[in-house]
Amino acid sequence: METMETAKIIKVAGPVVVAKGLKNAKMYDVVKVSGQKLIGEIIELSKDSATIQVYEETSGIGPGESVFSTDMPLSVELGPGLISSIYDGIQRPLDILKSTKGDFITRGAEAFAVDREKKWDFEPISKAGDKVISGDIIGTVQESSIVKHKIMVPYGIKGEIKEIYKDKFTVTDTIALIKDREGSIHEIKMLQKWPVRKPRPYKKKLPPLEPLITGQRVIDMFFPITKGGTACIPGPFGSGKTVVQHQISKWCNAEIILFIGCGERGNEMTDVLLEFPELIDPYSGKPLMERTILIANTSNMPVAAREASVYTGITIAEYYRDMGYNVALIADSTSRWAEAMREISGRLEEMPGEEGFPAYLGTQNFQFL
Repeated sequence: METMETAKIIKVAGPVVVAKGLKNAKMYDVVKVSGQKLIGEIIELSKDSATIQVYEETSGIGPGESVFSTDMPLSVELGPGLISSIYDGIQRPLDILKSTKGDFITRGAEAFAVDREKKWDFEPISKAGDKVISGDIIGTVQESSIVKHKIMVPYGIKGEIKEIYKDKFTVTDTIALIKDREGSIHEIKMLQKWPVRKPRPYKKKLPPLEPLITGQRVIDMFFPITKGGTACIPGPFGSGKTVVQHQISKWCNAEIILFIGCGERGNEMTDVLLEFPELIDPYSGKPLMERTILIANTSNMPVAAREASVYTGITIAEYYRDMGYNVALIADSTSRWAEAMREISGRLEEMPGEEGFPAYLGTQNFQFL
């Protein structure tokens, strides 16, 4: 929701915009830039000046134009309807934008990431009087023919279920009421929002004991990967890294596949879009898209959104992890993700590290390894 607080642009350098006059701004708040309402995120603050990373093309934007603060961090929507979806790097649904805006996404285009109109058959597994805490599963929804979506108590809420309903609901309908220790009543909905820069909490990290069967014999024999582990595929351009990642997505024994095309060529994402609906999941006999979420931020899309796309994917993957699913998160390719960081760092006139990359690249990488 937009506030009345506005600022004025004083500098534009590619995807980086500097605005003056945002007095109550916070780091990583989302802002709308110019009258076209381009989506941006505050990445640096200095007195009343804010440096903004804009997730859309900034050509034609100049000093003196307005910037509107939303007072909210960049967040993803979490709820039934994510499976089989295709998003861009900041979780805008590409199929919906294409149907309303044509083949090319217009600047400032907005759409809900999760369908607000569709009704889901909610099956409660908790009952009135049950004591619950954050992360407890209170019901399920059959999201696809393969995936049963588990509705969890949102983070920060615990108490006693006063009422829980069984019916068909949209994601914004109230499905339960929880009374906390102070006596406040919380309306529980199937839709949650979570800031992409904030890791979802967990109680403890389990030791990786079970192998991830990739279906590629050379990997499973010589370079085994564990569930809960991390692997990378190094190599030059054109050596087949993307093909290997596609193969792992098709045949590995994870229950949910989250594929991020982070700066990939459009035709490589097209391969995924054409093949996955046709291929049959070897474990269920259903189409592979019934357990897959795609984030497509191809090389011709704005470079700043490429940097955010990995965090968007991680947040969605953590959400399904919290339900108890084995999730395979595949980001192709992290070199182009790092190039996006180099682009932004250069525009900020920061002192570069090795090969022109920002000196903090290792820290950023560590966040999702």
